[in-house]
Amino acid sequence: MQAILALEDGRIFRGCGYGAPGECQGEVVFNTSLTGYQEISTDPSYAGQIVCLTNPQIGNYGTNKADNESARPFIEGLIVREFSPISSNWRSEQVTDEYMERYSVPVLAEIDTRALVRHLRTHGVMRGVISTNVADPDALVARARAIRKMDGTDLAKVVSTKSIYTFDDTDSRNQSGDALLSSALDLNDEFRKRLHVVAYDFGMKLNILRMLTREDCRVTVVPAETSAEDVMALKPDGVFLSNGPGDPEPVDYAVKAIQNMMGRVPVFGICLGHQLCGLALGGKTYKLKFGHHGGNHPVRNNATGKVEITAHNHNFAVDPDSINANEVELTHVDLNDQTLEGLRHKTLPLFSVQYHPEAAPGPHDSHYLFHDFRQLMEEWKS
Repeated sequence: MQAILALEDGRIFRGCGYGAPGECQGEVVFNTSLTGYQEISTDPSYAGQIVCLTNPQIGNYGTNKADNESARPFIEGLIVREFSPISSNWRSEQVTDEYMERYSVPVLAEIDTRALVRHLRTHGVMRGVISTNVADPDALVARARAIRKMDGTDLAKVVSTKSIYTFDDTDSRNQSGDALLSSALDLNDEFRKRLHVVAYDFGMKLNILRMLTREDCRVTVVPAETSAEDVMALKPDGVFLSNGPGDPEPVDYAVKAIQNMMGRVPVFGICLGHQLCGLALGGKTYKLKFGHHGGNHPVRNNATGKVEITAHNHNFAVDPDSINANEVELTHVDLNDQTLEGLRHKTLPLFSVQYHPEAAPGPHDSHYLFHDFRQLMEEWKS
C-alpha cells in the first residue's frame, strides 16, 4: 500500500502504508523515545498530531492492554522508518499493524525519518496530511495548508472525560494482571484511602492515576470544565491538574478554577496543568519551535542541583520572565534549551512541572514528585 506525507510547505515524502488505509491530518511532530510507541500513541496529549518516531524500528514487541495510557490511540497518524509486520515479545497480545488498523490510525513507513526530523527542527513543526487514497501531492499540500493551527485551539475539553469517575487500587485498569505492574502498597482500606485527590482530566494518562494510588490516594476524576466550587464540594485533600493537548491559553475556564482554589487546597500540575498554573499565577505561555517530545531530556532540579532524565511531550511552555519571582520559585530548567520545567509558589501549597514524572515506560527519575505531593497534602491536612 503506497502512502504519501505532504507538509504545508510543499515537502513530500513517499513510502509504504500500514495500519488503517485512508487519510489523516494534523500537526507533524517528532518523538525521540527509544521505546514506548504504544504509550505515545495512546497519550491524549497527542490529539491533533501526527507523530514521527526517530527510533528506526517500530512494532517489534507488539501491543498489549497493560501498556495503554487511555482507552484508544489519540495520535492522528504515525510515521516510522521500519514498521514490523510481526511481533516478538512474551507480553504481546496483538501485532502493532493490526492494532493501528483496529483503531483507524494510518501508518507511513519506509521514508527517511532523519530527513523529516531535520526538516522539522530547521523550519519548525508544521501541518501535514498522510494519504493512501490521493496520489496528487499538490492536492494534499493544499489540504495541509487548510488544517486549523494548534495555536489558539482548546483540545482539553474535547479529550476530557464527560463524567466524574473514581479510581483506586481496586480498579481493573490498575490491577491488570501484568507482571511488570506492581499492586498497591497497602491493603488496609483506611490507610489506603486516607487522602482524597480530585484530578482534572485535560487528557490524563492512565499511569498518573496509578502513581497517585501508589501513594495511597483514592482519586476522583472530573471533566476539564468543572468549576472550583464543584471540586471543593468533593472535599479533596489535594487537586491534581493533568497533562493534555492543545494551546493552554484558550483553557481559561481551568485558569479561573485554579485561581479560585489557590490557597484553599494543595495543587499539583503536570504538563498542560503546569502551563495552566503559570497562567493562573499571572504568567504567559508561548509555542516552542518544534516542541519537546521524548524520554531523554535532562532537567536540573534547582533546589538540589541534581539532573533528572525526564520524559517530555509539550509544544507550549511558560515564559519564565513573565512569572513574579517574589511569589514563585522556578524549580526546574531544561538543560537543552533552558525552557522552564517546574515552579512552586513560595507561600501557597502549589507546585507544577512541565515534564512527565509518571512516564511509562520511563525514565523514573522524577517519581519523587508524587511523594512530594502526598507530603504537601499531609502537611496541609495537619
